[in-house]
Amino acid sequence: MKLYNMNLSNFATKCRIAIYEKGCPIEMAPIPGGVTPRPGANMKLDEYMKIYPLGKIPSLDVDGLVFGESEVINEYLEDRFPNPSLLPGSPEDRAMTRTFSRFHDLYIDPPFRALIARVDPSRRDQKVVDDKLAELNIRLDQLEVMLADHGFAAGASFTFADCALAPTTFLMLNILPAFGAASPLEGRPKLSRWWQEVQPRPSVKKALAEMGEAFAAVRRAQASRAS
Repeated sequence: MKLYNMNLSNFATKCRIAIYEKGCPIEMAPIPGGVTPRPGANMKLDEYMKIYPLGKIPSLDVDGLVFGESEVINEYLEDRFPNPSLLPGSPEDRAMTRTFSRFHDLYIDPPFRALIARVDPSRRDQKVVDDKLAELNIRLDQLEVMLADHGFAAGASFTFADCALAPTTFLMLNILPAFGAASPLEGRPKLSRWWQEVQPRPSVKKALAEMGEAFAAVRRAQASRAS
């Protein structure tokens, strides 16, 4: 098995955290064609789309069967490699864990992704930026209410909720300052507490270090083009 992966992708990192946590024997495969992502860039994925027609990242190749969507991949990993489990035991707790993942995918990521596309000042529409920052802050306030008071995002256990939230929190902390925006942790004590709790987890620490290296490479490339 292999995961078609980009280290800077929050959705690919969501899957890598689950893979590292479970110790799955899965190869990390680069995107064919040598695509290098950068904030706001349109990526040419022709070669990759021959493998996975949707062209989205990540996708998982299981003996020639290729499927995508980070949530589908992580659910597959849970079925294929059930120990350690990243879903709690009770149906109610499992539903809550999935609620966090869906909340991330459908409500936090979209306004943040719209901002990433406008991180270059020359590409900015300030009204769009202001609207998306306002939307993102509403979603983060909702997340603050949802988060558990102790332990990890959904409670005592490390789950898919944490796999989803950690990579995007990392990116928000690194990218939102470019818009003069406050830290996503500011004024959100439960989110701040969770962030301190989740970062040292070995699977998270490894995946976020990979993201950090990829982010630094993008910044170096941007600086080189600007000079």
